[in-house]
Amino acid sequence: MTSAKKILIYIDADACPVKDEIYKVADRYRLKVFVVANSFINTPRDMDIERVIVPEGPDIADDWIADRAVPGDLVVTQDIPLADRIVKSGAIALSPKGRVFDEASIGMALATRNLMEDLRSSGQQTSGPSPFSPRDRSQFLQKLDQLIQQLKRDGFAV
Repeated sequence: MTSAKKILIYIDADACPVKDEIYKVADRYRLKVFVVANSFINTPRDMDIERVIVPEGPDIADDWIADRAVPGDLVVTQDIPLADRIVKSGAIALSPKGRVFDEASIGMALATRNLMEDLRSSGQQTSGPSPFSPRDRSQFLQKLDQLIQQLKRDGFAV
């Protein structure tokens, strides 16, 4: 008898505002968490939380995560190109504001990101993302719990 694949959580951690929330939810379900960054990030002392410090450089943390995420895993990221790679891998990409990226939404998210980047590079003033709010935090927690419950129903182990 083979055991079910365990759910893993990967955090694109450099600018993630919901790390503490992830740690609490992961602890409740006893899920393994990888906190991936290119510099030291303080993490709780917990055998199920592993800090991964990757070398400095463009997309190195993204590459580390994308090379490992598989169906049944959750990746928390604000990085749209990384979310695209995660969706293509079959894993789940979740933003810190509780937005799930999937096949239907990732194309529009990439197009919007690219358009805004083009506008900024041409010198146009654009507004940045809206400030992170308590409502965003609440939405994130609700969606994270829903996704873990769905993965459990789909046969993945905690």
